[in-house]
Amino acid sequence: MEELNCDTVFTIPLFGGIPVAESTVVTWIIMAGLVLLSILLVRNLKVENPGKVQLLLESFIGWLSDFFEDILGEHGKRYIPYLITVALYIGVANLIGLLGFKSPTKDLNVTAALAIMSIILIEYAGIRQKGPKKWVKSFAEPMPLLAPINVLEIFIRPLSLCMRLFGNVLGAFVVMELIKLIVPVFVPVPFSFYFDIFDGLIQAYVFVFLTSLFVKEAVE
Repeated sequence: MEELNCDTVFTIPLFGGIPVAESTVVTWIIMAGLVLLSILLVRNLKVENPGKVQLLLESFIGWLSDFFEDILGEHGKRYIPYLITVALYIGVANLIGLLGFKSPTKDLNVTAALAIMSIILIEYAGIRQKGPKKWVKSFAEPMPLLAPINVLEIFIRPLSLCMRLFGNVLGAFVVMELIKLIVPVFVPVPFSFYFDIFDGLIQAYVFVFLTSLFVKEAVE
């Protein structure tokens, strides 16, 4: 429970004091790390005779772009940079516990914020593609009787994204703590590879994959 508590690191002296949670500070560290890594990796890019690092980076970004483009289609290509960014953030956030930091995705507020950002993107994509009038009319499809359910989906989708990510990260953490408690030496190592590394990356994949599907549905 101590590991799951989201402590306040410091308070900003504005409007009576704004508490800054540990998950926010770790998110800033992740952002700084990703920005610094991006700057280092894109230095000295070459059109001819690129190095191994550049080829590896281009292959990775190309694979991610192709993956999302296959899901979203032509109309959803503009949202690929956002989805790649979220995938990188969640992936690093789930793995940063290996470096001694507390994963931000153990904070329900963080997963809720990610889910809200995604639903805003999804609905914006629908409005941009269909126009405001057709977007409103789409809630009555395929029949007006289903309109309340379609409207309810706007709230169900972010709740589902939020709780799925938070619940899986929490579940993996609890299982690993139980294994360490029962068998504290050697045995937890292979389980750690699954619950701390593989499962963390899988949750990042699931979150952006579902968001991509929802965006695709919104623009079709």
